[in-house]
Amino acid sequence: MSRKTGSAWRAQQGQDPYFKLAKKCGFRSRAAFKLEEIDRQEKLFHPGSVVVDLGAAPGSWSQVAIQRVSNSGRVGHVVAVDLLPMSPLAGVDFIQGDFLDIDVQRRLHEVLMSKEPTLVISDMAPNISGIRLVDQTKSLHLADQCLQFCRTTLALGGSLLVKIFEGPDVPAYRTQLMQSFNEVKSMKPKASRADSSETYLLAKGFKAKLSVRD
Repeated sequence: MSRKTGSAWRAQQGQDPYFKLAKKCGFRSRAAFKLEEIDRQEKLFHPGSVVVDLGAAPGSWSQVAIQRVSNSGRVGHVVAVDLLPMSPLAGVDFIQGDFLDIDVQRRLHEVLMSKEPTLVISDMAPNISGIRLVDQTKSLHLADQCLQFCRTTLALGGSLLVKIFEGPDVPAYRTQLMQSFNEVKSMKPKASRADSSETYLLAKGFKAKLSVRD
């Protein structure tokens, strides 16, 4: 692990109220509470809708998503992608592989079966080097790939929630988001660690889809 030994990390987790609450609630990680808080504020999920979860493992965001889209008598669909393996979840189709790989994106489209997701959520993060500017640059590259995916796949009016690390290039990325969405806002859930540079950008009201040739 970067910057912290395994024992130090475990000690921190043991003192983390969200870590303990996640175990009590049956969530696979404390990250579930970040998504739950944002959903309470922004009403991201709707019964019967299709959601793509990028950087999904170990699966806590997919747990929240499938609960939200499969209720009120309607059954939604969640497609999750991650480099790491993820234990099965009912109602969630999982693709193991690198989202940046064209073949993985092709498989993702096949699993969607021409359905247009109304929401793309991404908790993807690069392997942390400990060099802040390098990590920020890699984080924004992942976020940009999420945006490119949305530009060809997201349903009109849909939303993108994407994690980024704060840095000097974030304003330019926000400008790109505004070109494709009606509204963009920054969010820092309470469950995000105070010493982390992570934040979430929520883009709502997708405006126009590009063709693959564009």
